[in-house]
Amino acid sequence: MEPTRRPTRERITGLVLAGGRGTRMGGVDKGLQPLHGEPLAAHVLKRLAPQTGALLISANRHTDIYAALGAPFGATIVADTLPDFPGPLAGLLAGLRSAQSDYLLSAPCDTPWLPVDLGARLAEALESSAADIATVTTSDAGGNASLHPVFALLRTRLADDLADFLQAGERKVRAWYARHTTVEVAFTDERAFYNINSLQELADLERHRGPG
Repeated sequence: MEPTRRPTRERITGLVLAGGRGTRMGGVDKGLQPLHGEPLAAHVLKRLAPQTGALLISANRHTDIYAALGAPFGATIVADTLPDFPGPLAGLLAGLRSAQSDYLLSAPCDTPWLPVDLGARLAEALESSAADIATVTTSDAGGNASLHPVFALLRTRLADDLADFLQAGERKVRAWYARHTTVEVAFTDERAFYNINSLQELADLERHRGPG
């Protein structure tokens, strides 16, 4: 692998993170909950697929259903190698280990309006900053900044370091990012990163075409 190769689309593997417990949704599999006639994960796949080469779906339950969802996009299902749903870093590790590319672009399964230029903008920032990780920030109307760390472009060479971090019992995404050169990319449309956290939110959004 040549770490200095440019993060062009064909060198980026996409990863949809759908391996969580769905605790705030009462334990249901969040990525499979319907919105406007399609599972949330399907919305994310449609937006992520044009931005990447290969595609992966991180899933620990209902893998046959996710395989069917991912089939039109040629997506492969990957599962956590650590037990008990240890969080998004475990999904990232599975993606980094499985990707046959220099870069991994991740997005959570509950964000159906993610930007269509997410990969391009993160790739530009990663390359220009010579960073290891590029992630997303937004600001609300009051100017308050928010970090969206599971939207990220990462160099796949980071897999071993992440494995060591998790093996040490660490679980926080931001703490792991702090170990590496990370660039934060400001996006102006905060609504594009809206994540659906409850069945009530999902029901409310079913009556609209977008958040807010």
